[in-house]
Amino acid sequence: MCLHSQLQELQLIQHSLLPGESFSFALPPEDSRIWTSLLHSFNTASLPPLPDPVVSLARFQVSATDTRISFEVQFPERYPQDSAVDAAQAPLVSVNGEGISREEHHRWRAFVQEKLIEVQGNDYPIYELLCMHLLPKLHEDGHAEPSSGSMDFLEQQNIKRSLEIRHYHALLTSHHLVSPTKRRSLQRWSSELSISGFAKVGYPGVIYAQGAQENVEEFVANIKSMQWLALRVRFVEPIDLANDEHRQGWTEFQKVGEVVEEMRRRGRDKYITEMGIGSSVLK
Repeated sequence: MCLHSQLQELQLIQHSLLPGESFSFALPPEDSRIWTSLLHSFNTASLPPLPDPVVSLARFQVSATDTRISFEVQFPERYPQDSAVDAAQAPLVSVNGEGISREEHHRWRAFVQEKLIEVQGNDYPIYELLCMHLLPKLHEDGHAEPSSGSMDFLEQQNIKRSLEIRHYHALLTSHHLVSPTKRRSLQRWSSELSISGFAKVGYPGVIYAQGAQENVEEFVANIKSMQWLALRVRFVEPIDLANDEHRQGWTEFQKVGEVVEEMRRRGRDKYITEMGIGSSVLK
């Protein structure tokens, strides 16, 4: 048994858990006591005497408070040594959940298998699987919701939440937009805040953004926090996005004419032309 490597990874998993997340051995009481003792003694000069047979296979569970789903992992005897060269010797990872639907369980199993393949060959694959993929997704999906009719419930909640969100759009102009740092920042913020829109680079600089009100306002605040020459916030106002087909992604344009054409496709060219932006293009 590759005991040292297994204890090292188990300890890494334990120390990486956030408040509200838990680790426990899913073993009979005596076996759990042995593994717990081994973990506690791992940083000391020597491990405690091992029973004969040495110790049962490591099987443990990781979960988050108030969630309906937990993950159970069993290390093969010679993990991680054999699993590095033989996929059939990879750890067994199961998804457990009280009251979850068959479809939901199937989706989680598929996600686990996809990520398990991705982390194969890494130094600590199960640590990465649990702490970098499964637990974050568990929190993101909010699986503490009531389990009865879970999929329908979640869909209804998403629709309700979407209706409650006030959508805004904003238009900003500047003397120029050339800096690679600013362009990367705009791209990063648009992704983090689920903003769609575009930036016209060069001279002049034009920035258009749309999304949830608080996200657009934060996006504009981020832009204003940087140093700009002749930056002007033309407007930040509500907008109806119910029938909008151009709400995804962030784009860069090189010419004012491309900006005018993009706004025309969105049915919002008046917001540009009434401010004199691109007026010469239309003549």
